[in-house]
Amino acid sequence: MTPSRDISRLLEIMAILRTPGSGCPWDLEQDFTTIAPYTIEEAYEVADAIARGDLHDLKDELGDLLLQVVFHARMAEEKDAFSFGDVVETITRKMIRRHSHVFADKDGRLTPSDVKGAWERIKAEEKAERAEAHSAERGSRKSILSGVKAGQPALARAMELQRKASTVGFDWNDPGAVLNKIREEADEIEAALDRRDNDELAAETGDLLFALVNLARHIGADPELVLRSTNAKFERRFAYIEQCLESQGRSLNGASLEEMDALWNEAKTRT
Repeated sequence: MTPSRDISRLLEIMAILRTPGSGCPWDLEQDFTTIAPYTIEEAYEVADAIARGDLHDLKDELGDLLLQVVFHARMAEEKDAFSFGDVVETITRKMIRRHSHVFADKDGRLTPSDVKGAWERIKAEEKAERAEAHSAERGSRKSILSGVKAGQPALARAMELQRKASTVGFDWNDPGAVLNKIREEADEIEAALDRRDNDELAAETGDLLFALVNLARHIGADPELVLRSTNAKFERRFAYIEQCLESQGRSLNGASLEEMDALWNEAKTRT
């Protein structure tokens, strides 16, 4: 087996890996649910490479993300649901439909604002069609929240659920009210700690995270971006602790929590 620039080689490799008896044991035991977290992770890796401006890394990460599409398509094909070709046909049809100003056989050109308006109209039509199909399948009443994509990262989906609810007035009027809700959720976590109820603790922690996303929304901050910024800040400060200990000929394992905490406070004044 040799590498190739042709997508058919990647499809062939995935088919071999998923062949019972001769394929890869790990690949064979996977399903849509177990692969989904990897798909999300790879999408984040693509975003990270873009943020770092590393085009070489971006090439690799895009390949990893493409593999996720091929993996899911292969599993669907095994269930006689759809194939990779069906995925390609669906997205090409969608792109042609959404760019009627480019691909349609008609005279004249649209302005950028016209293009954006047409794009939003077509997307809305497609969303309505999907919602109608899903509603028919479920036989249930359509919710105002039904248009929020379930596959989004949890932080983004929490933000969108809150935005949707706010359109009908289900929202707080100011960030201070959200802050009170955060304090309420923290009190409930404390009560769950006293009861030593791990299931309740997990649920209350989720409620607290949801409330924090709401605060971010009210102050105009993107929770994903602010958490990424905090992650980077944590890395810088922790690296300071490592560097200080290393300069003393010591390791993290040999330092006490009190010593590391003191160095952390030093790092806060520097980074």
